[in-house]
Amino acid sequence: MSDEDFLRKEIDAVEHEAAKRIDPGRGALTISIAVLAILVSLILPWIGEHTGLQVVLGETSLFLPKLFSYLALGVGVLGSGITLAVRRWGLTWVCSLGLFAGSIIGVLSIWTQQTTTSNKAIGPGPGVGLIIAVIAVIVLLVKWVQIAASRPPQL
Repeated sequence: MSDEDFLRKEIDAVEHEAAKRIDPGRGALTISIAVLAILVSLILPWIGEHTGLQVVLGETSLFLPKLFSYLALGVGVLGSGITLAVRRWGLTWVCSLGLFAGSIIGVLSIWTQQTTTSNKAIGPGPGVGLIIAVIAVIVLLVKWVQIAASRPPQL
């Protein structure tokens, strides 16, 4: 093997490794602010007088808000933090898909607090914390999809 072949293989290996990484650029600031908004929303009311932290800890019996809180914290906060730290392209898609599910469940959580069936009273309504958390999850979804879709198609 000549030096030129060895150098070509080494360059190809470096290129292949670099293609697995992302550079969020200015999007990292937006992602950080949205993560902070999710964390702040935990101290605000989500459902009636229950705060987001109470929902996460299971002090309510409502399924959708509880599921949304797990997705918002798990994928929105923890997943975004890990993805920004390791900067792997595959993790951007994991965050995108998790946040897509979280945004749908979040909107449904708001909706279930505003509607009723014919034999039950109307729900207490969504609190400001739940609304902020849903908006932050949607912002995170948009940013992670933009970053994930920015990879060149040939790789």
